[in-house]
Amino acid sequence: LTLLTAKTLGTCDYAHIKFATVIEFIHTATLLHDDVVDLSQLRRGRPTVNAQFGNSPSVLVGDFLYTRAFQLMVELGNMQLLKTMADSTNIIAEGEVLQLDKAGDPSTNEAQYLDIIYRKTATLFSSASFGAAILSQVNSTELTAMSNYGRYLGLAFQITDDILDYLGDEQNLGKSLGDDLSEGRMTLPLIRVMETGNSKDINLVSKAISGKDSTAFNAILDSIYANKAIEYCEKLALKYCDLAI
Repeated sequence: LTLLTAKTLGTCDYAHIKFATVIEFIHTATLLHDDVVDLSQLRRGRPTVNAQFGNSPSVLVGDFLYTRAFQLMVELGNMQLLKTMADSTNIIAEGEVLQLDKAGDPSTNEAQYLDIIYRKTATLFSSASFGAAILSQVNSTELTAMSNYGRYLGLAFQITDDILDYLGDEQNLGKSLGDDLSEGRMTLPLIRVMETGNSKDINLVSKAISGKDSTAFNAILDSIYANKAIEYCEKLALKYCDLAI
């Protein structure tokens, strides 16, 4: 995303490549830490670092990647970029804490969900395109446009990813279906069921989320279909795609 943004703006040089590395280091660090927090066993179809080597190496390597990313940013010597990424990594951490706080809470609503996914996902998308624009030295209007583009794209991406946790193919996804349910994570499909479902649907989702229990996955999937929750989520994801464009 960083390199594509740079090319779109007409300049893609060594600074952009170094900044793309920064983004990928931070992204990878968040994944290493997430897998420890979520007790995940699979990432992209392969055993996670924590599953293979334990939690301590996973956390420490994540810390190394975070600090290395900031060393690279200092080398770029752009204070606006450094401030942007310092703020972004702080927002990402806030998002992960909020998500952890909401785990097992079936009362989580759509506004809270969108706030969490902006913080934990969309902010890094936004920083990737915004940072590229900073290095391309464009005007303030283009800076804002690229920041918003990344933000909306990131929201569409995360909503789609959350849909796939219920509808995807495990082999293609590289992770187990129902992971969000077993972690007590109220994603948009479930929030929609809670808003539109009957008492049976609501009790089913509420019990599964509160107990972080994925054994009712198939029954919950039936409720998701019955309440047209996937169509609702897809419509919202497409709305953010349109906003990005």
